[in-house]
Amino acid sequence: MNQLELDRHQELAAFLRSRRARVSPEQVGLPRGVRRRTPGLRRGEVAVLAGISPEWYTWLEQGRDIGVSVQLLESLVRVLQLDETERTHLFLLALRQPPPVEVFTPPTISPTLQQFLDQLGAIPATVIDLRLNVIGGNTAAQVVFGNPNMQSERERNLIWRLFSTQGYEASPEWEAIARPYLAQFRAGYGRFIKDPWWAKQIAELSECSPLFRELWAQHDVLNVLEGRKTMHNPLVGDLHLDILWFPVDSRDLRLQVHMPRPNTDTAKKIARLLAWEAEQNTQGCATEEDGAGSDPVCRFLATSSMDRIQ
Repeated sequence: MNQLELDRHQELAAFLRSRRARVSPEQVGLPRGVRRRTPGLRRGEVAVLAGISPEWYTWLEQGRDIGVSVQLLESLVRVLQLDETERTHLFLLALRQPPPVEVFTPPTISPTLQQFLDQLGAIPATVIDLRLNVIGGNTAAQVVFGNPNMQSERERNLIWRLFSTQGYEASPEWEAIARPYLAQFRAGYGRFIKDPWWAKQIAELSECSPLFRELWAQHDVLNVLEGRKTMHNPLVGDLHLDILWFPVDSRDLRLQVHMPRPNTDTAKKIARLLAWEAEQNTQGCATEEDGAGSDPVCRFLATSSMDRIQ
C-alpha cells in the first residue's frame, strides 16, 4: 500500500473514531453502565448495532487495507448518526466515490446565495440543479430568460427548452450548446437512475425530438465549465453571451453566469430590459386576476424563454 492509500485509510480510521466518540449509549438505546471509560460507543457496540463482526470493525478503525461495501457503510452511517456531509465524507474515504443517491430532492437557494446573485447586477446569473432545472436567479436573468417562479417545470428545464422548441436551427452554435448541456444532463441521470422523473423526461424528449434521440444514444457525459451562445430576444433582438459554470455547494447546485460578450451591444440591451422591468414595477403590471399579460412587456418579462439559439 503506497503512502497516499495509507494516509486515506488512516484518515478514515480517525474519522470513525471521532464519530464513535460523539454518540452516547443512550442515543442508540444502550445502558451506560458504571464502568464505562470509553467516550461514546465502544467498538464492539458499533459492530453489533451495524450488523458486522467486531474484528472487521476493529481492523477498519486501525486503518487496515480491507474491502468495504456500500451496505456496510450505510449501516455505519445509521449507527454513527452521520449527516449528509459526513456520509459523503465517509464514502469518499472508504470507496473514493460519493454515496449512491436513490431519490432526487429539489434544492432551494439560500438567502446568502440570492444576495450574491443580486449583487451581480446587470450580469444574468441563474442557479441550476442536477436535472438542469433553473431554480432561481437575479433580476437580470429574469428579464432575459423569464421569471422561473412564473414558469412551469418544463419551461425551467434547459434540456426541454433546447430540444422541444419548434423552429430552432441546428446550427454549429446551437449544437455547441446542446451537446455539452445534454452530456451534463446524462451525468446527472447516472446519479438518479431509479428516479422515475428521468425516465419520463427522457421518453418524452425522445418522442418529440429526433435530434435528442440521436445525441442521447451517444452516451456522452461531461462537466460543463464554459460556453457561449447567441439568443434572440423578442424585445431587443440578439443577445451574445459567454457562459461560465461554477459549483455552488454539496447539493450539486451550479451557478450559471451569462456575461455580455465584449465588443457587442448586449450589455446595453440587457440594461434596456432592466429599465423596462423597473418601469413596469413602478407602474404595476396587470395582475393574474386581470389576465396578466395584456401588456406585452409584462407578459414577456414574466414568461420569456430562449426562443432561438442562432
